[in-house]
Parts: sequence; C-alpha cells; structure tokens
Amino acid sequence: MPIHEKSLIEPDHLMTSDKLVVDGIDVSGHWNTMIKPRYISDYDADFYKTIQSYPGGGNVHRCWQCGSCTNACTMYAVNADFNPRYWIYLVNLGLKVELLGDKDIIWQCVSCHKCTNICPKDVRPEGVMKALQHWLEDEGHVPKSSSTLFDEEFTRQCLKRGRIEDTEVISRFLKQTGQDIVALIRTGWLGVMVARMNKWPLLKEGRLGRFLARVPILGPLKMGLMMIFKPRTRSWGRTGEVLRQYVEEQKRLTHR
Repeated sequence: MPIHEKSLIEPDHLMTSDKLVVDGIDVSGHWNTMIKPRYISDYDADFYKTIQSYPGGGNVHRCWQCGSCTNACTMYAVNADFNPRYWIYLVNLGLKVELLGDKDIIWQCVSCHKCTNICPKDVRPEGVMKALQHWLEDEGHVPKSSSTLFDEEFTRQCLKRGRIEDTEVISRFLKQTGQDIVALIRTGWLGVMVARMNKWPLLKEGRLGRFLARVPILGPLKMGLMMIFKPRTRSWGRTGEVLRQYVEEQKRLTHR
C-alpha cells in the first residue's frame, strides 16, 4: 500500500524503488514507497474500552480516521509530531506500546477544542487526549501532574475530616511538588500574595497608621490554630467512611 505519512513509519519498514511495476503497470513516482507487511501480536483488543472508562474517552470507538482533528489542531501547527488522529487509531487497535512512544508529547494538548468542534463523528478528541493522559498517570508511565497532586490532597482532607484547611492544602501541595516554600515566600508568587494580603506596600510607603489599621490579626491566628487543631465536621467518622467506600466503589466500576 502507498504511504503518505512516512514520518510515522520506521525507515526499516519502508520499501522504496526508483522503478516499480505492479501487474504490468508502472507505478513509479508517487507510488514507489510501500510498507513492508507485518503481523502484530502484542496488542490489547479491549484497550479502547479502558480509555472509554475515563471521562472524555467515551466516544473513541466512533473514529473513522478522517484526520479532521489533526488538521484543525493548534499544537499540530507547532509540532507535527502531535497527532490526535494517529493516537486515536492506536487506541482502537490496542497498540499500547506505540502509544507509550509518544507519552511525553500527548500532554501538550492545550484544550482549544478545535478538534472536538470539527469532528464529524463526535469523537471529542480533546476528551480522548485527557483520557489518555489520565491512563498514563494511573499506569505509572508518567509522573503525576501538579493538578492531580492538588486534587488528591484536597480529596484526602475532605474524606478524612469532612472539610479542608487551606494552609495545610497549600503547604502539603508545595511539598509534594518539590517547591521551596521559604523561597516562594521571599521572592516568589507566595510572597507577593502574602504581601498584598497584609498590605505591606502601605508600610513601604511610610503609611504606618494605615498599615496597622489594616493588618489582619484574627485571620492568621485562626489559620495557625487550625494547623494545630485540625478542623473537622461534627460526627464525620461514620459519614466519612461511607463516602470513602462509595468513592472506591465508583472507581472500580469506572475502570471495570
């Protein structure tokens, strides 16, 4: 068969002839590059069902490979290796190993939804890209993203105590993502946020009275106490356990 997307095929799998005659017909020129026949055994025929179990991946089986998604893709215009059509093709064939070869660029999706708007089969390619990203995370093929780490910490506190404590959420998130809290307070965005909350610009301007009048006292004290005495919803023990069991059950049903 002729091949147009040569960049997707390993050079060893291509056959090229300067002069090619098939059944007495000269097909040299545009048709002189062919793919060697190959037989694949390491595939998962039900892999598309796994992707369907993730939010956004439910319509991956509808794809008929028209290529509209890739043609409209914002990232493809910048990086020709970013190819949603090809990845959806691999999902439906169950070629997980080939998908893993592009695990570092699937994350480049910017969720512009151009692909979803133009898709004639309502595959929702943007959702499939997100489903692939979550699958890569769950299988341990890529590190967890910062947003996933934040969601996990937020959820952990909700399930454990029925509510969250803001300072603990931020501090544990920064620790898990390997960020230097002291440096962020001194020179980073966290320091800027604290300065604005505490009206430090007024102090720099020499407006001491105005600064003292607006210094938050009760808020920081309350946050400090909550770091020691963790806030908890009343009678949360049994409720939290039931909710944790429900969440685990839904996870099992989703990925069944």
